[in-house]
Amino acid sequence: MSYKIRWNGPAITAAAEAAASRGLKKGAELVLQRSNVRVPIQEGTLERSGVASVDGLRAAVSYDTPYAKRQHEDMTLRHDSGRSAKFLEKALTESGQDVLDLIAAEIRRELGT
Repeated sequence: MSYKIRWNGPAITAAAEAAASRGLKKGAELVLQRSNVRVPIQEGTLERSGVASVDGLRAAVSYDTPYAKRQHEDMTLRHDSGRSAKFLEKALTESGQDVLDLIAAEIRRELGT
């Protein structure tokens, strides 16, 4: 009796990584969405500057205004109700499991499991 095994490891790895990247993009967008609910708002410029980006298996959520860092870090600043410093940090902390679930779902979908 003989068996023939065909190993598709590199193709499967590439497909899983592409799926993980898509899931990571969805996760970064979720974190941005949750952060935008808390971001200090006066004219909306800070909120509109928010971006979720992915490069392979690395993701980033950032805000691009000269005052974004201060608004995030300075706990002494006063904000409207529901808005606060640490808006991005809080969103990331509360979203960790949801991001992992999004990544896992994309991988499962890609691999048909």
